Amino acid sequence: MKSFSNINFSKISLFESIIAVSQVIRSDFPAHAVISELKTRIKEAESYISSECTPNRQLKKLLELFYIHWKFGGASGIYKLSDTLWIDNVLKTRQGTAVSLGIVFLHIAQALKLPLNPVIFPTQLILRADWINKKKWLINPFNGDILDQHTLEVWLKGNISPTAELYENDLYKAESITVVRKMLDILKSALMEEKKMELALNVTNVLLEIDPNDPYEIRDRGLIYAQLECNHVALTDLIYFVEHCPEDPISEIIKVQIHSIEQKKMILH
Repeated sequence: MKSFSNINFSKISLFESIIAVSQVIRSDFPAHAVISELKTRIKEAESYISSECTPNRQLKKLLELFYIHWKFGGASGIYKLSDTLWIDNVLKTRQGTAVSLGIVFLHIAQALKLPLNPVIFPTQLILRADWINKKKWLINPFNGDILDQHTLEVWLKGNISPTAELYENDLYKAESITVVRKMLDILKSALMEEKKMELALNVTNVLLEIDPNDPYEIRDRGLIYAQLECNHVALTDLIYFVEHCPEDPISEIIKVQIHSIEQKKMILH
């Protein structure tokens, strides 16, 4: 695993941050090829939108290019979730999640000086365009659709709670580091589900570099270590979680796991 310590998220763009953490997690991540392909796409996009002179019309053209001509969109059929999150794979298959497609589209839009920003909406990443003296646009990165308030309220009620309401701060611009963490959380869960434990452990170690004392992250690292049969370190992490989050309902399940690991250790000795 490459060193994480030289990544300064406040000094680099969201796209550069994702490339940097991908290299830390995956020794085979083809950063140069990804950057080169994006440069080519930015040039093509620059030419495609050049006939329009206002930013909102340029953004409309870019959405048309990305989703209709280049055919980027949500994944369908049988696929591994992790494959729709790795940026190199998203560029190859043109299939991704809201967060991975959003990061690619946002990088191209920002390179073209279009006023687009990421928003961590409670259900998924969305993109927000702010126009001078005009209503903001909210874009669904899955398909490029412009979202209205009613759709967002339906998402909230369907995914969070029937009584959930839409608040202004649900649509605030997200910092790069927040989007990186969101993507890594989804990636870690996908890799754990797919039993790719070494990669999942790398993701967790990156997340713990960002927030070293997060008990939930330490718990997940403990669960991964347990899968890898590194029982001593697994116990340390799981006990840390139970001690720091005794009120969490998951603590009871983790206590059972701790007991099971301790029994295993006793049998081995």
